[in-house]
Amino acid sequence: MGFHGRAFGGPATTHRVSPARRAHTVRRIVAFFRPYRLRIAVVLLTILATSLLGLVNPYLLKLLIDDALPSRDFSRLNLYVGLMIAVPVVSGLIGLGQAYLNNAVGQSVMQDLRNALYAHLQRMPLRFFTETRTGEIQSRLANDVGGVQGVVTDTASSVVANVAVVASTVVAMFWIDWRLTLLSLGLLPFFVYLTHRVGKVRREASSQTQRSLADVSAITEETLSVSGILLSKTFGQQGASIDRFRRENRRLAGLQLRQSMVGRWFFMIVGTIFSITPAFVYWLAGVLAIWRDPTAPTIGAIVAFTTLQSRLFFPLGSLLSVQVEIQGALALFDRIFEYLEMEPEIADAAGAVTLDPSTVRGRIRFRDVTFRYRAPATPEAVTATPGNGAGAAGPPTNGRGPLVPAPEPFGLEAIDLEVEPGQLVALVGPSGSGKTTTTYLIPRLYDVDAGAVEIDGHDVRAVTLESLGRAIGFVTQETYLFHASIRDNLRYARPEASDVELEAAARAAAIHDRILESPRGYDTVVGERGYKMSGGEKQRIALARVLLKDPRILILDEATSALDTVSERLIQAALERLMEGRTTVAIAHRLSTILRADQILVFDRGRIVERGTHRELLARDGLYARLYHEQFLAAATVAAAG
Repeated sequence: MGFHGRAFGGPATTHRVSPARRAHTVRRIVAFFRPYRLRIAVVLLTILATSLLGLVNPYLLKLLIDDALPSRDFSRLNLYVGLMIAVPVVSGLIGLGQAYLNNAVGQSVMQDLRNALYAHLQRMPLRFFTETRTGEIQSRLANDVGGVQGVVTDTASSVVANVAVVASTVVAMFWIDWRLTLLSLGLLPFFVYLTHRVGKVRREASSQTQRSLADVSAITEETLSVSGILLSKTFGQQGASIDRFRRENRRLAGLQLRQSMVGRWFFMIVGTIFSITPAFVYWLAGVLAIWRDPTAPTIGAIVAFTTLQSRLFFPLGSLLSVQVEIQGALALFDRIFEYLEMEPEIADAAGAVTLDPSTVRGRIRFRDVTFRYRAPATPEAVTATPGNGAGAAGPPTNGRGPLVPAPEPFGLEAIDLEVEPGQLVALVGPSGSGKTTTTYLIPRLYDVDAGAVEIDGHDVRAVTLESLGRAIGFVTQETYLFHASIRDNLRYARPEASDVELEAAARAAAIHDRILESPRGYDTVVGERGYKMSGGEKQRIALARVLLKDPRILILDEATSALDTVSERLIQAALERLMEGRTTVAIAHRLSTILRADQILVFDRGRIVERGTHRELLARDGLYARLYHEQFLAAATVAAAG
């Protein structure tokens, strides 16, 4: 599957949809309706019933004019009028039931579509999210799915109902007088052709509009999030952000205006011709009567015919306009299915084993591992952004810089390492040397290109992703908290945890007392991304969350350099408790971690160039010794002076 190569915020690329692709889209749409075929069958039966009942009153009107009135028969008059009252009542009740069933089916399909898209996105690998703007993903879930809701809930049944009405009405009109019918329908083929042409334009306009709407959503999400607005204010870029939003919003408004106006002239012509067609019917009927044609329609037949004709115009016009709307909706379905048809690169293998977290020992083994970052594979991947130009090696960015901590242009090459249960292994090396990538391979955030990563002798590719996630705890540099209470954020690790267990984890992370100082305690809402909390408080909550999970393997990306001395001391103590009895792989930012490590692995340009203990590596006087004197010893000196 290709992708639209467009720079962040640039103009959308248009594309044509082939007939084969369109047929495929229709089949995918039908598949979502298949589970509700019984209810759909009932809806179809009610539609057929109401369309047939709609023919009764015009025929009763003919009988009233041609039979009851000339014969002055009050009993027939009362019968026909009574039926003309009863039929719409019955038809309305049936229509009410049909509307309920139709909306129930439509909303169920929409629910299934949203669930399918969200579940599929959850299965997508980390690479997908580092290459795709969050606003783009949100736009597909909200704007695109919302855009097809009207088509799913109303249009499908509307089309069937209108087709049934048109078909039954045309048959009845032919039965009354074939000449008047041919006159009424003479221009229909021309209208169908025009509708097809207008629909193609509408579909393209709709596709461009949704892409622009996705851009507006992305800009909004990026600039109005807490991080975005903080960046904007501290750099004095509010004006630039407003100008950027206005430009894209202006483009969106123009596209939406074009979309709304596509075909308006056409429907104006259709409506005008439909309005004047009855005049031609009266003219032809009058000519036949003046010529004393024995087959000339009676007055009752003319009234019944024009009544049927007026019944025909609305559904026929609706069908013509719906065809245009469907073309626009198909463009949205194409965008939705574009995501649904992406195959997750990382998924459970056939026969994958499930690790029991309680029996995991925590032995980690890398066997001659090679990994390379590949080119973007998402439909809306960004190909050129500041700091990571088109063609640059390393993990692609999403328009705001890389979401992985740093681009590692060299990937990994021939990585061999072994961590015994309960050991602490420290990863050190220059920025971009492969440390973060190595930790990401253990929980299968990425998959190796060659070699294998094993846990307790199991290749992680042969282990279910869910059980792998339960066995591993990950503490990243950037702490992420949900906009929810502290209690809910902690229970994310283990929903069934009791309050006693929550408090025990919080005490171990040295955050319990601080939580109790808040008026609402554990029910305190932390704010968007935890911005109501200090950096140290967020990190200690994150550590408590991992402690509550109680994983056998811990992956730790330490980051306390920006914290005050008290917070750093508290977090260091919490980290020491967190690492007790666990296999720990730590990207070391702290001298104490290095000194306690059972093994230190020194990375450079995607390779392990040195390994050993602190004393052994210092004695070699290589890269580690240089890094130690430049970074760790200097940091320790500053900390001591502070």
